[in-house]
Amino acid sequence: MAKQEYSNYQKKVIQNYYQHKDTIVLTRLQELVTDLYLSETPAKTKRLWQQVEKALDKMKLKPAIKSRILEKQNVELLAKNLNEWLKA
Repeated sequence: MAKQEYSNYQKKVIQNYYQHKDTIVLTRLQELVTDLYLSETPAKTKRLWQQVEKALDKMKLKPAIKSRILEKQNVELLAKNLNEWLKA
């Protein structure tokens, strides 16, 4: 395959994505916290926690913090940590 050349616009879009990746992940986690609070079925809750795990993988967190959040699967704990991350 030939190496793909990106236009200047495409390069800028890609650059902005990686520049703001942390903000994108934090916003996604905020949405997931809301969805978890409103979740009505155990199956939906389980699926949402899997999405939380994927989002946490994209963040540069200490493994202990990530494992504690996922182990307890407590929405309040996730929301509290998320507020701390947003302040930083």
